Amino acid sequence: MSWQPSASIENLKIRAKTLTTIRNFFAQRNVLEVDTQAMSSATVTDLHLVSFTTEFMSAGANASSSNTLYLQTSPEYAMKRLLAAGSGCIYQICKAFRNEESGRYHNPEFTILEWYRLGYDHFDLMAEVSMLMEELFSCKPAEQKTYQHAFIDHVGLDPLQCTLQDLKQAVLDHKLNADWAQCENNLDTLLQYLFVELVETNIGQTVPCMIYNFPASQASLAKISATDGRVAERFELYFKGLELANGFHELTDADEQRQRFKDDNNLRVANHLMAKPIDQHLISALESGLPACSGVALGIDRLLMLAVQANNIDEVIAFPVNRA
Repeated sequence: MSWQPSASIENLKIRAKTLTTIRNFFAQRNVLEVDTQAMSSATVTDLHLVSFTTEFMSAGANASSSNTLYLQTSPEYAMKRLLAAGSGCIYQICKAFRNEESGRYHNPEFTILEWYRLGYDHFDLMAEVSMLMEELFSCKPAEQKTYQHAFIDHVGLDPLQCTLQDLKQAVLDHKLNADWAQCENNLDTLLQYLFVELVETNIGQTVPCMIYNFPASQASLAKISATDGRVAERFELYFKGLELANGFHELTDADEQRQRFKDDNNLRVANHLMAKPIDQHLISALESGLPACSGVALGIDRLLMLAVQANNIDEVIAFPVNRA
């Protein structure tokens, strides 16, 4: 068993320098750095995310009276509570956790940069994300393309009009090794699979690429477009084959957000998964009034992979899960 870090000391120095650059970027823009909790009484309801859980027992309590807590998959809910409390524009660099496989681009514990800008829509925030990338990589401004156009270009289907059978046929036509897809009945699962396999691998190769206006069914915590109800005001950032960031023109309607969480849980149950507790703190914050804003989460470890031209995420993390 190796006790040594998987990342070289030189890469760890680059990591530290990159974090300093990011903090300076936000300091120059008067964005407040915040620090929120890693454990929460509730968690995400997303079908495709798996949270770590732990049990908390107060002093003198017994196991039967313990409370289940969840390690955060991102600091989003807590940061929105700060926004609703009047924090103004904020950012955070912190650890997040997802109970999923480790691999070339994944570690169950990872570092995330998340920030929120009051009064911004998703286009304003896309511009700021591009500025950060330009500062970190001395690259050209990010190109922008709608999800619909990117899907048509690389898959050959209109994702806003195609059927489940159209997507299954596309899997066959592109000779993808995915027998499971022919039995899949969730449209978004197939959309996401084809997007990962055929779109992500072909965009943002020389300059960063922003894909925006995702299907409304994949809105997550984003607003639905007022001009086209088929799409959500959500974007993702890709560069050199890696998905780096996911951003939203944030949903501020508490009732709609509560219903989305309920719909997620219904989908989880339909897929033989346990429903997850809805974060009532977040709902209460939305009810009290979340300012109009946009927010984005960016993966620091993947960003650093590009900075040092690493082939594996372990090369930019001191102690990944296999050395933890």
